[in-house]
Parts: sequence; C-alpha cells; structure tokens
Amino acid sequence: MKKALFLIAMGAILTGCQEQRADIQKKVDEYAVVKVSSPLMDKLSDKDKQVLNLFRQAGQIIDELFWEQTFGNPDFTSSLKDGAEKMYAGINYGPWDRLDDNRPFIEGFGEKPLGANYYPADITAEEFAAFSDPDKNSPYTVLRRDEEGNLKCIWYRDEYKDKLDRICLYLEEAAAITDNEGLRNYLLKRVEAFRTDDYFESDLAWMDMKDSKIDIVIGPVESYDDKLNELKTSYECFILLKDEERSAELAKYVSMLPDLQKMLPCKPEYKTFVPGTSSDLNVYDAIYYSGDCNAGSKTIAINLPNDDRVHALKGTRRLQLHNSMMDKFGKILLPIGRALIEDEQQKHLRSEAFFWNVTFHEVAHGLGVKQTVNGLGSVDEAMGDEKTTWEEAKADILGLFMVCELIDMEEIPLISKEDAITTYIAGLVRSVRFGSASSHGKANMMCYNFMREYGAFTRNRDGFYHIDYDKALEAIDAWADLILTTQATGNYMFAKEYSANHAKVSEALSADIAHINNLGIPRDITFEFVW
Repeated sequence: MKKALFLIAMGAILTGCQEQRADIQKKVDEYAVVKVSSPLMDKLSDKDKQVLNLFRQAGQIIDELFWEQTFGNPDFTSSLKDGAEKMYAGINYGPWDRLDDNRPFIEGFGEKPLGANYYPADITAEEFAAFSDPDKNSPYTVLRRDEEGNLKCIWYRDEYKDKLDRICLYLEEAAAITDNEGLRNYLLKRVEAFRTDDYFESDLAWMDMKDSKIDIVIGPVESYDDKLNELKTSYECFILLKDEERSAELAKYVSMLPDLQKMLPCKPEYKTFVPGTSSDLNVYDAIYYSGDCNAGSKTIAINLPNDDRVHALKGTRRLQLHNSMMDKFGKILLPIGRALIEDEQQKHLRSEAFFWNVTFHEVAHGLGVKQTVNGLGSVDEAMGDEKTTWEEAKADILGLFMVCELIDMEEIPLISKEDAITTYIAGLVRSVRFGSASSHGKANMMCYNFMREYGAFTRNRDGFYHIDYDKALEAIDAWADLILTTQATGNYMFAKEYSANHAKVSEALSADIAHINNLGIPRDITFEFVW
C-alpha cells in the first residue's frame, strides 16, 4: 500500500514537472527567432570589420554587467538543467517574465525586487527618502549596505571596475584602428566616461559623429529596470550599420523640427522649448544587441542622448533600426491587424506606415515639454516614477500626430492618414502585450483605453475593430493635449491616479489578446546573431 501511494505521489510530481516544462517551452515559443544580419556588411572595409569585432567583445561584457545589475548572478543560466528554463531565463535575464509583469517562472523565486540589484533587496521607499547622500539620485550609483547595515552609495566606476576596464581596452583598440575621426573621438570620450561616470562630453561627441558607416551605442542608458525610483541606468549595447540611402531620404525632416514643435496640440506656453539644431534622423540595420536592450521585448528605434543639456545644445539622434522593425511588423503586427481589424480596413495595415509611426515616435521624444511651467523643476523630476510611462505615451501619440500632419502637408509620400492610424491601433495591441511591468506597455494601455473611450474605434457586429478616422484624429489631439498638460504642470498626483485607473487591460481587450495568443502570433522576437 505504501509503495502504491509512493508511486502515485511520484507520478503526480513528475506530471507537474512535465506540465511546468511545457508551460515554459510555450513561453519560449512566443518569441520568434530572427537571424540578425545585414547586406550592409558587404560594403565595409577590413578595418571596419575589425572594429565591429572589438565592439562585439565589448558588448559581451556589457551583457555580463546587465546580468549583474538586474539579477546579480551572470552565471545563473548555467545553473539551470531544463533547456526551456535556460532559454527563457536568457531571454529575460533572470527568473522573472518581463512580458508577464515580472512574475517568476522558475520555482523558488518570489517577486522581483522593485530596485532589481541597484539597491539592497530589503530597501523601502521611506528608507531611500530618509537617506541624505545626494549621490543617491545619480543615474550612475548603486546603493549598498555597510558593515553596520547603513546605506551607502557606490559609483558604477567602482562597483563594476573590472568589467569596465575590459570594455575600455576594446574601445581604445577600436579607436586606434578606425579611420573615422568622429568615431575615434566618440570612443575615446566614452572610455573617459566609463572611468568617471560623467557622460556629457561623450554624448556631445556622439552627436557630432555624422559620417561613420558603423556605430555603437554603449553604456548605462535607460532607467526602465529600476521600478523603485526610475533613476538607475542599465548597461546596454547596440552595434549598428548606417543605411545611407534610406537616411538621405529622412534628412529634410530635421530642419522641420522647430515648426513641428510649434504645431503641437497644446497651449502655447507648453511648447516654448526649442529643439537643438544638430539633431539627425537616420536609418540603420542592427547587427548586435546586448544588455538592457536585449531583455524581453526588443528595441526597434533609438532616441538618444537622454540628457536635457544635450537636447538644448545639439538636440538628439534618432536611429531607426530598419531590419528589426520590419521583422516585428511582418511576424507580429501584421498578423495582429489581420486578426482584429475588419476586412475593409485591413488594406491600411502597411509596413511603410509602421516605419513612419516609429520614426516620429522617436522624434517626439525630443519635442514637447522639458521644464515645468510652475517652478517644479524638470519634467523628469516632477513626474517621478511616472516619468517614463508618460514620456512613452507622449512619444506614441505625438508621433502619430506628426505623421498625420506631414501627410496633409504632402511631406510623407505613399501612405495615407488611414494607413497611419490603422497601423497605429494594431500596434497598440502589440505593445499592450508587453504587460504593465513595461513602461511602453502601460503607456499603450492608457492610449488604447483613451482612444476606445473617445470612439476612435469600436467593434463591429462580427467582433472586429471598425475605426472612425474622424474621431481618431480628434482623439489624437485630445490625448496629446492631456499628456503635455500633465507634463508641463508636473502634475504627479494626477499622473499616478490616471495611470492606476487607465493602464489596465479591459475584459474585451483581454479576450482579444487571448484570441491573438491562440493563433500563435509571437509576442516578440529574439535574436540569433550570425556574424
């Protein structure tokens, strides 16, 4: 009898383990594997290819750094025996699912600490507020405990010194090889930044790097991973090849930025910021990602630097990652649109519209409001832990606003406003699937709910979305105005309450997402680097 009970218990455990493995394998399968390459590689010199190899070696160390920042153990995946667990932990850089609100998917792990590994795991918001060291607010410090258990700040340059020294050696060697003066200057300035945690001069050097066929974004950049304060920046690396032909087609829009700023649908006092004149807008193929940008959902466009001082002096650089963008459109957005949009309007699902929407999303990050109008400091300071959600919402809707305006002005060819709006609404559902742990996901939930409540789209009698294009245009203006007003007045309490109430997935949207999932449409892509 005891033996029978033992066998029954063991069978139940085995069945449970098999079901868990199947669930994790299903999660792995939700990421479409994309082989990353580019025909632009064939146009590079031997020296450029040498430089790229050095960049990749530096990027591999960046990967180790981000593992340390977000989880603490760069060797975590090697400790896992199950293949699916190992693969999914690699995609997420840890045991928490980034597209499922950071829920743990491996037994033995609880909730992900809000501060990841940038702070002690047991820190509270009250303890952080009471800590008097001004360096606590730097994007480039971690907080640790001393021998007596008190908080202390450690600069990135000290916390990660060994890895940063190795990265600097690769970048210095690349600087010695390249024939491009702008790239050489940027690399040497970036090395200095890694050693001092002062990135201003290297950001300016990157802004001035106009004519290099190869590019690298490397360093601590975004603060999305710090859910405690949205302060601490995460290391990441993109290696990029410039598409000079497509980039030339975008050049004219840079000179239009001041006029685009004046066109924004808000009060005049909310758009007094004048964008820098050294901004550029270019198209690249991405051939390597590592660190933060490779975790969970993959970046398809870049708008940097994040420093408002650089914005005022020189503007920003907007880099459209064309190959990654088209992979996401073909594998994810287009199938979602075909599953949700009514037949008659599916003709407006266009890859060109997706390209322009994403492009002007990045342009929009450099426009709008930078300083509050009522003495509350910068928008980032006033918005606190709501800053990235509302900034992403701003960029999304202002990007669509500008695309529609430029179509009316006959400055964007080959697509219509209907194309832009239809592709945008399908794209909202794509991004909502990133979950509320993602600032992009929360921003798109708010936008989706605003446009639905405004009547921009409804469900027809067959259960498909029908878009009312006139109401959609009104909703674009109204939502943009609400966001810009909230940022300009630094209304943190309103922002917090609004996102709590509107960054939610309704029952109807939840059903739509379940339908998409049942069709086997990927949630995102993951990379296989082939060079």
